[in-house]
Amino acid sequence: MSVIVRHLGLQDYLHSWQQMQQFNQQRDESTTDEIWLLQHPPVYTLGLNGKKEHVLNIGDIPLVETDRGGQVTYHGPGQLIAYFLFDIRRNRLGVRQMVSHLEQAVIDLLAEEGIVAAAKKTAPGVYVEDKKIAALGLRIKQGGSYHGLSLNVDMDLSPFKNINPCGYEGMEVTSLEQLGLGYTMPQIEARLLQALCQQFDLVDFQEIHESE
Repeated sequence: MSVIVRHLGLQDYLHSWQQMQQFNQQRDESTTDEIWLLQHPPVYTLGLNGKKEHVLNIGDIPLVETDRGGQVTYHGPGQLIAYFLFDIRRNRLGVRQMVSHLEQAVIDLLAEEGIVAAAKKTAPGVYVEDKKIAALGLRIKQGGSYHGLSLNVDMDLSPFKNINPCGYEGMEVTSLEQLGLGYTMPQIEARLLQALCQQFDLVDFQEIHESE
């Protein structure tokens, strides 16, 4: 499997969402799969079937009702976003299989640091001692995937207190920084990409740094 990896820096959420939709609409059987690595300014996003009752008191931070799976979550600077624009039919990937690969990539990344993490069947994502460190939400349309994974690296976690993260009241969140891992964002991007390569058998990828 070959992919293009785009390092996009800080990007507006709505713009990124529209770009993902456009990419998925225009792709054909010869389009190379892509992974977009980026960060967003502060924003709450509510999944396609998300319940607004899980949005408590978000203040001045915008809320975007989007078309991914899952409930409400928060994105902000210091959180690594990885969007996966894959042709799941061509790659013979089931949705559950893809989610498992994404979760396992984060679990493996943490295991290299001696941190035990796990996934939960009832609540997609990755957890360390029941605190959520990575959230997942995908959209599959016309055989293509978009949206993806968010990993808390070194960010202000307080906005999560204004929602029920992923629809779970009182769910606690954590970050790599809180776990004592002082990596920079480019370092974590490289580590996550390495773990993804192993999960998805990525044997050929081209990296493009569009944020520079």
